[in-house]
Amino acid sequence: MSAVALASTGTATAATTAADPAAVGPAESRGGVAFAHGTFAPYVDGATAATYDLEGVPAGARASVLSLSSGPVGTVTKFTVSGLQPNRQYGAHVHENPCGPTGDDAGPHFQHAQDPNPPSTDPEYANPDNEVWLDFTTTAHGSGFAASHVDWSYGDRRPASVVIHEHHTSTEPGEAGDAGSRLACINVHF
Repeated sequence: MSAVALASTGTATAATTAADPAAVGPAESRGGVAFAHGTFAPYVDGATAATYDLEGVPAGARASVLSLSSGPVGTVTKFTVSGLQPNRQYGAHVHENPCGPTGDDAGPHFQHAQDPNPPSTDPEYANPDNEVWLDFTTTAHGSGFAASHVDWSYGDRRPASVVIHEHHTSTEPGEAGDAGSRLACINVHF
């Protein structure tokens, strides 16, 4: 099974990739392929996933992240969730820091070209071509899927998490990149 098929099926145990023919663990990165899978619960140091809002992202909800980064093709990131509120819009973005006791610990959105005036609300920097946006709407069963393709790859600076936000991401000047409260976080070794 290819890495792309892994993202579609969401099954880590049966998956193989060209970079890693063995089963994929909870959060790994090898040869430009990063994968993380976690079950949300209140924050515990060292856990892969944490929820900060038990109504928005209930304990027991699950998420998987697959990121393929290669110089010539850029970066493709796929995000799958289950167990969330049904028929709801959520925002999600790749963030600079790992998850911590609060959603703010994940730091700002990772930006390929960094805004010199943080926090970034300028659409020139806070946009889906300069950041990895993974907004999704859940089904009637509370599952969702999002994918992002940007034309750049991670260099020496590496992000560390994906944060689920309260609503889809704004693109308006002065509000660009805002998706409301940080509901949950999953660590990813990009």
